[in-house]
Amino acid sequence: MMKQALGWTACGISVLVAAAWAGDRDAPAPTPVHFSGLLNDYTPSAAVTKGGPYEMRGKWSLDVDKRRGTAVFSAAMNMETSDYGIVQNTVNKDDPTTRGAHTHHIVMTEGVLSEDWASSCPSFSPPVTGGFVVTGPAFITGNGGPASFGNPSQLTLCVLGGNNVTFSNITLTLGMPASNHFGKQAIHGVVLMCAGPWEYESHDCSVQD
Repeated sequence: MMKQALGWTACGISVLVAAAWAGDRDAPAPTPVHFSGLLNDYTPSAAVTKGGPYEMRGKWSLDVDKRRGTAVFSAAMNMETSDYGIVQNTVNKDDPTTRGAHTHHIVMTEGVLSEDWASSCPSFSPPVTGGFVVTGPAFITGNGGPASFGNPSQLTLCVLGGNNVTFSNITLTLGMPASNHFGKQAIHGVVLMCAGPWEYESHDCSVQD
C-alpha cells in the first residue's frame, strides 16, 4: 500500500512539473530591460550649429526598470564636419584637421519611463506603431572633460518600432544648452539588441514574420 501511495505521489509530481514547463513555454516573454545599438545622423549646417553640419556616429545602451518606471542611458559618440563643410567653406578638403573631430559621452542616470510615445516622439516614414519614452537630465562630456556648452541638458529618448521588429529605432532629442551644439532635431539611431531580465536575448529587437 505504501509503495502504491508513493507511486501515485511521484506520478502527481511529474504531472505538475510537466504542466509547469508547458506553462513556461506558453507564457508571454517578459519585456526587455537591456537595450543597445548605434547612432548615425547629422547636425544642422554652420548657419545653425557652429562647425556643422557634423556627422554623428556612436554606440548607446539603455537599462530599463519597468517596475519602478526608471531608466539609465549612456552613449559614446564621435563627431566631425561632413563634406558639406567643403561647400560652405568651413572645411579644407585636403586637410582633415579642419573637420573639427571630437568626442562626446552622454549619461542619464535619472530617466523617467513613459509609454506616451505618440505625443513625445518624432514621426517616421514608414510610420512606427509603438514603443516607449525616457526623459531626464543628461551629463555630456567633450573630449573626456565637461562639455564647453555646460551641463546638464534635458534628454528625451524614444525607443520605437513596428509589427515585424517591436523595438527597431531610437531617437535622442536634447534641450538647452546641448541643443546649441547638437541641434534641436532628433538624433536617429538603430536598436541592435535587447535582452530580458535574465540576460537572455529577446526576440523583440529582431525580425519576426
